[in-house]
Amino acid sequence: QVHLVESGGGLVQAGGSLRLSCANSGRTAGNYVMGWFRQAPGKERDIVAAINWSGSSTYYADSVKGRFTISRDNAKNTVALQMNSLKPGDTAFYYCAAASHWAYWGQGTQVTVSA
Repeated sequence: QVHLVESGGGLVQAGGSLRLSCANSGRTAGNYVMGWFRQAPGKERDIVAAINWSGSSTYYADSVKGRFTISRDNAKNTVALQMNSLKPGDTAFYYCAAASHWAYWGQGTQVTVSA
């Protein structure tokens, strides 16, 4: 099984940075695509970024390109999301997900960006 646990959320001022981390304490996720999603109140859950199993290919939503960076360490079974130049519009609950069709999900972590 894959068991994902997110950490690193919090409150930050606009223009600041946060680094989210997702640890998989279950079966290795070395062969899984992994990604970060976010959901703001009253809105749908949207993908933010994704990374393939080797780390050689990444995807970013247009709204975060140039500001967010996704990375993974398969030896440590972790995936991270470095978020820079944060905006109030980035405020949301952030989730880590893994595997094809996003079969596995973490519980999420809150990110709040104040103006």
